[in-house]
Amino acid sequence: MGRRLEGRTALVSGALRGIGRAIAECLAADGATTIITDLDNEDSADATQATATIENASYIRLDATSEGDWQAARDRVAAQFGRLDILVNNVGADLTGKVQDLALEDWRRLMTLNVDTVFLGTKTFQPLLAKSGATTPYGSSIINISSIMGLVGMSEVSAYNASKGAVRLLTKSNALEFADDGVPIRVNSVHPGFVETPLLHKGMARWAERDGTVTAQQLIDGMAQTTPIKRLAQPVEIGKVVAFLASDDASYMTGSEVVVDGGWTAR
Repeated sequence: MGRRLEGRTALVSGALRGIGRAIAECLAADGATTIITDLDNEDSADATQATATIENASYIRLDATSEGDWQAARDRVAAQFGRLDILVNNVGADLTGKVQDLALEDWRRLMTLNVDTVFLGTKTFQPLLAKSGATTPYGSSIINISSIMGLVGMSEVSAYNASKGAVRLLTKSNALEFADDGVPIRVNSVHPGFVETPLLHKGMARWAERDGTVTAQQLIDGMAQTTPIKRLAQPVEIGKVVAFLASDDASYMTGSEVVVDGGWTAR
């Protein structure tokens, strides 16, 4: 794969586990100095383990729903590294259920986690990304993690559909805004299909408990069978796509949506 990101600095939100962790590992493997952020304290076992095992990685505790936390992270990155070339807005959560059964409080929490976090990350780091982007051939890169559920609807997933659809169009709008203003930042979204993560297992467990007629494993097996290549994705398969988008190999891509779903939405 090479070291396409040598000399560049990346920040990944929600990166201690699952897709975020795989993204951080892939960026680091491609040569980036990688800043991992999550809700765990900086001396936690998971944070310590991540920085010990991922090359050139450091950790910043970040509540991605807090503008103050984002601003503090920006100030720390600017002071410690002097630049940011890659921002991956990965924080997210799921919510399932029939629309009439959803609580407004849960709806708003999901929008905060899935949409506000992307807005805050982009807003806060835009000036630093723009400054760094002016020093690289094809600019800096923002990659927003959406979902195939940001492209197509699915029964009992209306809140998640709405939030991930918002990420898709926020990505396109920001990409056009920066390009129109001559700001050297490319913005793209990644749309994973069903990925083998703790978040997916927890979501299916909640769905099975609410349904009462199927088990979580049956739901997961069904996802694999309805995917044309008959399996779930591994997190690293998403991480590699993010590393590509962050690199100069994707120099002519902005406002794009990259689908990584084993053919699920091809039908």
